[in-house]
Amino acid sequence: MCGIAGIVRVAEGPRDSILETVGRMRRCLQHRGPDDEGLFVARDGRAAFAHTRLSILDLSPAGHQPMSTADGRYTIVFNGEIYNFMALRRELETAGVPLTSRSDTEVILRLYEREGTACVRRLRGMFAFAIWDDIEKRCFFARDPLGIKPLYFCRSADSLAFASEIRALLNGGAVEGQLGMVGLYGYLTTGTVPEPATMLRGVQMLGAGHWLEWREGRIRSERYWGVSFAPERMGREEAARLAREALVDSLRHHFVSDVPVGIFLSGGLDSTTLLALAAEAGARKVSTYSIAFEEPEWDEGPLARRIAEHFGSRHHEVTITADIGRGWLEEFLDSVDQPTIDGFNTFCVSKVAHQSGAKVVLSGLGGDELFAGYRSFVTLPRVVRWMRATSLAAPLYRAAGAWLEGHSTSSKTRRMGDFLQQGASCGAFYRSFRCVYAHAEAAGLATRLLPYAVAPGRGSRTANPASDETLRDAVSLLELTTYMRNQLLRDSDVMSMRWGLELRVPFVDSALLEKVGRIPASLRLRPGKRMLIEAVPELPSWVLDQPKRGFTFPFERWFEDRWRDLLREAAPPPGVIVDTWYRGWALAVLQHWMRRNGVVAQDDRG
Repeated sequence: MCGIAGIVRVAEGPRDSILETVGRMRRCLQHRGPDDEGLFVARDGRAAFAHTRLSILDLSPAGHQPMSTADGRYTIVFNGEIYNFMALRRELETAGVPLTSRSDTEVILRLYEREGTACVRRLRGMFAFAIWDDIEKRCFFARDPLGIKPLYFCRSADSLAFASEIRALLNGGAVEGQLGMVGLYGYLTTGTVPEPATMLRGVQMLGAGHWLEWREGRIRSERYWGVSFAPERMGREEAARLAREALVDSLRHHFVSDVPVGIFLSGGLDSTTLLALAAEAGARKVSTYSIAFEEPEWDEGPLARRIAEHFGSRHHEVTITADIGRGWLEEFLDSVDQPTIDGFNTFCVSKVAHQSGAKVVLSGLGGDELFAGYRSFVTLPRVVRWMRATSLAAPLYRAAGAWLEGHSTSSKTRRMGDFLQQGASCGAFYRSFRCVYAHAEAAGLATRLLPYAVAPGRGSRTANPASDETLRDAVSLLELTTYMRNQLLRDSDVMSMRWGLELRVPFVDSALLEKVGRIPASLRLRPGKRMLIEAVPELPSWVLDQPKRGFTFPFERWFEDRWRDLLREAAPPPGVIVDTWYRGWALAVLQHWMRRNGVVAQDDRG
């Protein structure tokens, strides 16, 4: 796991200037890779790469990056882990390809040398990388199938700059700090920035499961993998067996490391599943990490301790008090790469794991999306079925929705008004279910900051799936490709890497998803995660009996005074309802992020 950055340009130029720029970008990414760092600049000055390294595989100097082939033609910078690299390595060696390290980085480089863009289809893991071809003068970029690792880029007519974090492009001088309307509107509606947009004009994120090739200022891009479900006929026993095999296989790959691998243990089903299956996946006694609270209604510390004792892990626990949390808040806000209303929980538990000496940990993130752990799996189908049954009243719904969104003094009712105007589709209700500010509110706030830009429209009225089976799959698809991808994975990457900690997510694995995607939704997406429970009978009954709480903190209670201070500084305009803490928090974080990074609200004419 690392930080990567670089610039490629059309014309030859002085090596010193391009090296100075990528050097500044590298300094912004030092926290992502405290073990080593490196720079590369092409002989003609047309490409320069920077790298900061967190050593996980091949701890020797042979794993140093940027890494070049012996003839100097290809050079790579890589962030992530390739879990099937040993199998690919054996294949390359059998073909007579010389390898000089034990790193997955060299495997990617040699695979690209042999197979070109098709190499990405062979990689299992989380990754973002760039490969410069010094003969063809082109650069190849790729990002993992589910979007675990980020890759941002900005381009002009004669160059392209890229980095693992927005702040490297901004503070490195590769882009000006101007707000972008699409990213701003997306943040106000969802509490995070939906890819491929970003908060900055001119900066994009490479889409999950995409590769991009740059050559002479021109780019071409292709999606090589996407989330899909292909259900087959099967019974409950076969489905449970398939799910278990897929989980154990994913865990076995995610435990590949030259340093110890621990587990974040929250007390919930997903993290307990990882610990329960660890031994079968070949892991020796593992370390677990959890957080406890003084507030009993939030504290899962006793449950996590009991789970750790039951499965025999070496358990590490830290109690975070309100005073400790408040003391960490400013550091958290300064760690935010793009505004988000979430992420503080991952920031805290990552800090605890880092202070305990961990370098790699597993998280249960993704289990809710695959096995129906959210209320959306029950609520969304129910509402869409009702709207579908009363479709003749659609004009009345739209009229009522417009009135509610324009006149209601409740944010919940405004969101419902937003939904009623969009039509009875899965996507429409999901946007309203997950949204922070309804469309009219978000558009008004966004155009207040960018008065000469046009806010995006309300969204298309997509058709409903044809059956309840596909309706449930549609919810899973939405959760995987929106909330999980844009918020959970991004926050997890930024906040774990803030502490030089590699966070791995075995539930977020393309091979796992392809296997469990064969299980019909009627089995896989039963309420209460019944599929997961049947697949892992080792889960203790006293864990199953616990109500779902999620990995949450007493955030509102701890920070009420602070976020209200920040909200006053943000000065929301008249008519904006701030009746929940997260609506105020969204504006406060945006204000803090803009001020700290020198980002300005400049109109499209400027």
